[in-house]
Amino acid sequence: MWEYSETVKEHFFNPRNAGAVPEANAIGEVGSLSCGDALRLTLKVDPATETILSAGFQTFGCGSAIASSSALTEMIKGMTLDEALAVSNQDIADFLDGLPPEKMHCSVMGREALQAAVANYRGETWRDEHAEGALICKCFAVDAVLIEETIRANGLTTVAEVTNYTKAGGGCSACHEGIEEVLTRVLAEQGRPFDPRATAPPPIGTAPLGNLARIRRIEHAIAAIRPNLQRDHGDVELVEVDGRDVYVNMTGACVGCQLATTTLAGIQQRIVEDLGEFVRVIPASKPRPATAGNRAPA
Repeated sequence: MWEYSETVKEHFFNPRNAGAVPEANAIGEVGSLSCGDALRLTLKVDPATETILSAGFQTFGCGSAIASSSALTEMIKGMTLDEALAVSNQDIADFLDGLPPEKMHCSVMGREALQAAVANYRGETWRDEHAEGALICKCFAVDAVLIEETIRANGLTTVAEVTNYTKAGGGCSACHEGIEEVLTRVLAEQGRPFDPRATAPPPIGTAPLGNLARIRRIEHAIAAIRPNLQRDHGDVELVEVDGRDVYVNMTGACVGCQLATTTLAGIQQRIVEDLGEFVRVIPASKPRPATAGNRAPA
C-alpha cells in the first residue's frame, strides 16, 4: 500500500472548493473517464486585475487526484493568472506534504487543468485534443508534448518515472520505446546519458501475485464498491478474469443506466488502485465459459 501524508488524507476526506464555481469565466477540462482520471477546473476571474476570485473542481479519480485538485484550488485563489501559471506540479505535491511517486500524475493533471482554464479565459487554443499521430501512449492518451514537458519540469530520467508522472507506459507497455526516444533526446540536450537498464517500472510488491491471490484482490475491490451501487438498487458481480481483462455483469438498476460507462470506469479505477496494475473492466452479457485458472472462485 502507498503511504499518504496527513495533508493528503485531510484534502481527500474534506476537499476544499468541490463543485463548479457559479458564473465561472474560465474552464479547464483534462483527462478522460475511459482512462481513469478526469478533472474539470472552473475559475471566476476579475477581468480588471486578472485575479482569481474563486476556484472549484469536479474530479473523477483516486484519492490523490481529489486531494491534488483540492490543494490546487486553495493555492491559486487570490493569485493573478500569471502567478497561477507559475505553480508547478511539484508545488502541488509539496503543498500536500508529498505524494507517492506512483501518484505524481495527479499533480500533473492539476497543472494541465490550470493551463487549460487560463487559455480558455484568454480565448487561446490549448492542446486539449491529441492528434492520433502525436500519441505516444494510446492506453492513456498521452502525447509526446506532455511527456517532454513533464520530463523537463521534473528532471525525470527513466520510463518508470515517466509512468508515475503521466501514466504513459502503465498499460500495455507497447509505448516504452517511444518514451525512451523522448528521454534519450531530452537527456542528450542536457548532456546526460539515458540508461535503458533503468526503464523497467519497479515491482509493486516483493513478488508477483499468484492467480488466486490476484482474483481475490479484484473481488475485494469490487466488494468495496458494491454498497454504493446497492444503495441505488444496482449491483455488479465478477464473472471472469482473463489476463488483464476483468469481465463483470451489471444487475438491477445498473442495467441500461445512462451512467453505466462511468460506473464501469470507477470500478476499473478501484481495481487498478488495489491491484497495482492496469486492467480493463468489460461488461459481460452472460457468464463466460470457465477456463482453467481464470474463473472467479465461488
